[in-house]
Amino acid sequence: MEKIIKNNTLYFDGCDTVELAKRYGTPLYVMSETAIVEKCKEVRDTFLNKYERTRAAYAAKAFLTLSMCKIIEREGLCLDVVSGGELYTAIKANFPAEKIEFNGNNKSQGEIELAVDYQIGRIIVDGLDELKLIESICEEKGKTINILYRITPGVKSDSHDYIVTGKKDSKFGIPLDDEVIYPAIEQAIKSPYVNFMGFHFHVGSQLHNNESHLKALDIALKLIRETKEKYNYVTPELNIGGGFGVNYTEEDSKKPYAYFLDPMMEKINNFSKEINITRPEVVIEPGRSIVAEAGLTLYTVGTIKDIKGIRKYVSVDGGMTDNIRPALYQAKYEGLAANKANDTKTDVVTICGKCCESGDILIRDAKVTELKRGDIFAVFTTGAYGYTMASNYNKNPLPATVLVKEGKSELIVKRQSYDHMIENEIIPESLSL
Repeated sequence: MEKIIKNNTLYFDGCDTVELAKRYGTPLYVMSETAIVEKCKEVRDTFLNKYERTRAAYAAKAFLTLSMCKIIEREGLCLDVVSGGELYTAIKANFPAEKIEFNGNNKSQGEIELAVDYQIGRIIVDGLDELKLIESICEEKGKTINILYRITPGVKSDSHDYIVTGKKDSKFGIPLDDEVIYPAIEQAIKSPYVNFMGFHFHVGSQLHNNESHLKALDIALKLIRETKEKYNYVTPELNIGGGFGVNYTEEDSKKPYAYFLDPMMEKINNFSKEINITRPEVVIEPGRSIVAEAGLTLYTVGTIKDIKGIRKYVSVDGGMTDNIRPALYQAKYEGLAANKANDTKTDVVTICGKCCESGDILIRDAKVTELKRGDIFAVFTTGAYGYTMASNYNKNPLPATVLVKEGKSELIVKRQSYDHMIENEIIPESLSL
């Protein structure tokens, strides 16, 4: 979403960000509905409408609220959830059950029961014992469910090690050792309680190169071939994950979806003709790429400390509690003073949060205009993994979230109150003296 400056003020999807901060308070997550819809349209134009028998499941972990569920449903995408809480949110939003897939490396019995009861479209099985648990639940309930196996393709991706998920040493997926994967495939094919749909892989996040996707795809196609040869069974589906990168700073080089998907679809089509099978239905899981650049976070500047000859710290009223990524991944962001958007950037400062942690740094060595207490500072590209990873560390309440579109704003997540923050805490009778 293009950010516009008018009268020295930053506007986002037609909304005056300074007025948003005044109306809703700070810290404040701001999500552009226009930008989200534009990314969904790109998915449709370059994948869903271009290739038959395809699906796109939005990866809910990037950003999920009841309102986001309604947008994703309206835009024709499916939903990929990774927890009972995400699934429950989808259920409360009346998201179509058949359009939900459930990922995750350690689904609990209760989570699987919720998925089976709601009759979701797919469970992505992440471990050998998970299949047994699903079978026992389906047997008890007299139901069947569609499954895919998440495999560990053993490829390395060029990203931070914490968000690389396709390498062999990973907590995700089923390893491809012959004595592990083939008995599991046979069990799934023969099981009366599951419909074995095929394979799933995800090689990592925030990727700007398609090499690891293509390597993982070769491994998955080999497994499809061997499943056909060994068991005379053609898997009808292949999920090739997501991980498509976005622009956080000028150093990033975001690629269009087609850069990743066109060469993969060509490989899949050629492979299917080669072994004489109907091309599997292909599924992708974009998350970050849908919402990251659709969001920004607004803060109010507080204490400023200028350590002569060393560093100038500008503190804001949020930090690692609303954006943990810089502390967790050393992630880089850019921003500006929303109320001085056109002023010359003559200062170099470090934007830091208010938490009692030296690592609570949002932007290191940011080139900005001279900032004063009370200024509104906007950090860009926070639509993914801001709200969803937010915490109450230091007993800081969670920020509000507003949805903006063409100059109008609507609250979609209320600001957490102090009372709400401690509502589950109890003083036992032994301490009530």
